[in-house]
Amino acid sequence: MAWRKVKSILPAGSYYFSGNEAITEGAVAARCGYYAGYPITPATEILETISVRFRETGAVSIQMEDEIASICSCIGASWAGAKAMTATSGPGFSLMQEGIGYAVMTETPVVIVDAQRAGPSTGQATRVGSGDIMQARWGTHGAMPIIALSPWSVQELYDQTINAFNLTEKYRVPVFLMAEEATAHLRERIDIAGEIKLFDREKKPGVAAFGTEESDGVPPMPIFGEREKLLVTGSTHDAYGIRKTDDPLTQEKLIGRLNNKIVNKREEIIEYEEYHLKDADIAIVCYGFTARSSLFSVERLREEGKKVGMLRLKTLWPFADRVISNVGSRVNRIFVPEMNMGQVVGEVVKYTSCEVVPYNQVNGEVIQPNTITEHLRRLL
Repeated sequence: MAWRKVKSILPAGSYYFSGNEAITEGAVAARCGYYAGYPITPATEILETISVRFRETGAVSIQMEDEIASICSCIGASWAGAKAMTATSGPGFSLMQEGIGYAVMTETPVVIVDAQRAGPSTGQATRVGSGDIMQARWGTHGAMPIIALSPWSVQELYDQTINAFNLTEKYRVPVFLMAEEATAHLRERIDIAGEIKLFDREKKPGVAAFGTEESDGVPPMPIFGEREKLLVTGSTHDAYGIRKTDDPLTQEKLIGRLNNKIVNKREEIIEYEEYHLKDADIAIVCYGFTARSSLFSVERLREEGKKVGMLRLKTLWPFADRVISNVGSRVNRIFVPEMNMGQVVGEVVKYTSCEVVPYNQVNGEVIQPNTITEHLRRLL
């Protein structure tokens, strides 16, 4: 495998960053070589801080004319050999969907940060929401498995940005960092280690760029400029990129491999955390900033002797179906608080037979611990 250990760009120690600054530093630490973006609240600070930090590290950043150009230029930069990233929020994320589909079909590594805000449309640009979860999974037509991470702290925005680059390079699939306005603009102390572990894409001269007989289903990825014969197309293609738009067998083989390279490795990709679930009668399933309020509520109720536990989804896609099924078999009820009209709750219902109770808040405010506590008291 193409893993290597490198020194952190920043000296090891504690820092006080906003979430957007932590994303920038995570990209720098991961050796991101290219960033393209367009100003959009609440992700604009990423573009601003990267424009400064990339000049210091020798990487390239550019403000594009829109989000469509941003994602497309990142795809080009990735095929030129750079680790590439863009960042946006809801409206820009919608604009990127065709480019994201192209990145999926061409197996192009790219990290996409979505600092979610209250929608739909332009909604409340400065307020929080978590309404893009299903768009991340199903936003492109002919939707294929992707990877989406859900950080809950400034520390995780840094760590998961690095993780996103490792995952995108390893599996040759777009990786989403599903931040939220509340985490993007949060300021906290974070710890930066002196050494980090990075995955660099594998290259094998003369080997097909879009097909492999290896069990992981991920072919080596050459880059333009290294004397490789490359055809990069969003149309159905064979292992060498040659278009086969009328061939059902080529389509079936290609789509099967694109699907299986993520689905078959989901146990390696999925991350989660459990709190007090061993004796719990009711479990909260949560993610992102809402998990902070949920944990506060759980700890308070545990002090009162209430048997409440929590499952935090650090990875949203691929979905932790087996984990959810296991938790559902051990508790009487699952409570799912979300800053949307109910997106993850539907997935929870799919994979468990116990009662599932949603709580949906869409007023542009974070869900407070007291709100969760009050709803749990009614269920206990």
